[in-house]
Amino acid sequence: MNRDCVFCKIVSGEIPSKKIYEDDTVYVFEDINPVTPIHWLFVPKKHLSGAGEITSENSDAVAKIFETAASLANEHAVGDYRIVTNCGKGAGQTVFHLHFHLLAGRQLGEMV
Repeated sequence: MNRDCVFCKIVSGEIPSKKIYEDDTVYVFEDINPVTPIHWLFVPKKHLSGAGEITSENSDAVAKIFETAASLANEHAVGDYRIVTNCGKGAGQTVFHLHFHLLAGRQLGEMV
């Protein structure tokens, strides 16, 4: 856990969130500034600053995130959805804890 990381504080319960799901590896919660009607954040409980830190030793957490996303999307009947992550400030990353956005609930256009 990184004591300065807002997502680590959410995972630990220090900062409240609208939790969707939690297990030993993954924490899922609603984004506080949603850009679509359904906007969930999927974070590994173990702190990684971003996608650039994914290795063969920790990539199981990413696989678990995608498994969980598919399961929750089916369970909540979200329909079509998009999953995105930003890697680095120039790409729009504002919280430096690896996370994936699941966006759904309206028509999503093409990405740039």
